[in-house]
Amino acid sequence: MSEKKYLAKIIAKDPNGLQVISACCSDGKVKVDEIKFLKKNKLFLLSIERFKKEKDKNQKIKSICKFEFVDRVKSKNINQNEKDIILELLTINLFKLGENFEITLLFNNNAFITLSTEVLEITLEDQNKLND
Repeated sequence: MSEKKYLAKIIAKDPNGLQVISACCSDGKVKVDEIKFLKKNKLFLLSIERFKKEKDKNQKIKSICKFEFVDRVKSKNINQNEKDIILELLTINLFKLGENFEITLLFNNNAFITLSTEVLEITLEDQNKLND
């Protein structure tokens, strides 16, 4: 019997789900040009080239990490004019501040992005496999 090929989709609506997405995305590469905040839609999108840790650790895959209901985004140590810079995502942390959550995406070189939201709804969706 042949193995079915499918693209994964992970939806996180709580801190545990976000930990799973963080583990899947750690060591992933993100191009500065492929980080988008759609303020009107309250969406923060991150295109990430990552290793498929859930199955084959050597297989690279292109994924979209989508954060919904985002009110504010702050970044530090990221030059947004340098579109070709590639950041390495180390981890995603979650902090509760009163009624709100702060999601921090920590990259190499002490770069980070902080998202403010009232609701946790994060989706990691695989787009296509990459060949080296």
